[in-house]
Amino acid sequence: MNYRQGKIDSGVWAGVVITIAIAAGFCAVLFFDTTGQKGSGLSEEYVYDISQYTKIDPAMILYRQAGPTIAAGLKSTKAIAVRGEIYIAGDKEIIVVDGAGKAKRKITLDAEPTCITLKEDGTIVVGMGDALVVINPEGQERTRWAVEEANARLTSVALSPEIIFAADAVNGLIYEYDWAGKLIRTIGQKSDGKGKNGFVIPSPYFDIAMAPDGLLRVVDPGRHLIVAYTINGDREWSWGTATPAIEGFSGCCNPVNFAILPDGSFVTIEKGLVRVKVYDAEGKFIGVVAGAEQLEWTQQQQVCNTPEQCQSKGFDVAVDNDGRIYVLDTVKNVVRIFEKK
Repeated sequence: MNYRQGKIDSGVWAGVVITIAIAAGFCAVLFFDTTGQKGSGLSEEYVYDISQYTKIDPAMILYRQAGPTIAAGLKSTKAIAVRGEIYIAGDKEIIVVDGAGKAKRKITLDAEPTCITLKEDGTIVVGMGDALVVINPEGQERTRWAVEEANARLTSVALSPEIIFAADAVNGLIYEYDWAGKLIRTIGQKSDGKGKNGFVIPSPYFDIAMAPDGLLRVVDPGRHLIVAYTINGDREWSWGTATPAIEGFSGCCNPVNFAILPDGSFVTIEKGLVRVKVYDAEGKFIGVVAGAEQLEWTQQQQVCNTPEQCQSKGFDVAVDNDGRIYVLDTVKNVVRIFEKK
């Protein structure tokens, strides 16, 4: 066969490629397991053992639990905030308790809260699915508005004097609103012209907080990073390392939540390998607040048959002005307070 006889028209090649692609796509749809009933495909002997990473040198644990564990009194807990008193959001309520766990008051909501934060004057800002609700210190709703993006789910809110920041884990975006609910700008679009490539959010955890330096801190969980942004949406720097070793963040997408201490250092929480740790303002590992033992994370939960089974619900964390750390265990629906040894 000479070259001309063997040459196939480029249009024919294109048709062949398209036909193969359609067939492959059909097969993928036909055989894709949407129920999980077919299992992981791993043998029964396979064990995903992360227990070796739960063993923490006692010298690294710099905190101890202060007082008894506080029961939230809710069937499902989602978020925690602290300003003098402890605000626990869950079910369709916000429960307010003192440091000893004594109930002070209850704020009834018309939907399940997904995140919460507090203003200096006691104003409460709550995310409820795709809506933001501003509640006055007396517990009365002042205003609310819905996020315009489709399928939005707000997982974190942060405040500056002029701006409410809201993180949407489904769309991977951070919205900036004024206190009247007017959208100022959105951070995280892949085509915003500022060299960003969006956030990687494999699971429904996407946390933000304002730091003392005036920059917004954002968890990019799929990249195991905490990123600093200006309020104008400019990315400044980031820190974080993907590793199950104690100084880094493990799994598919960690940390799930964090808080910033008065001195600018960070408290982080991981799921899967449940660990609460402290880093300085530049991201250098300082030490451990609590590990599996302190959080009563059992050996049975540490050794599992698939990586997915090792995923815990993401705990939430808050801090107070005295540097105490409040961990909301969203599995047992309790709060543990930690202070420096």
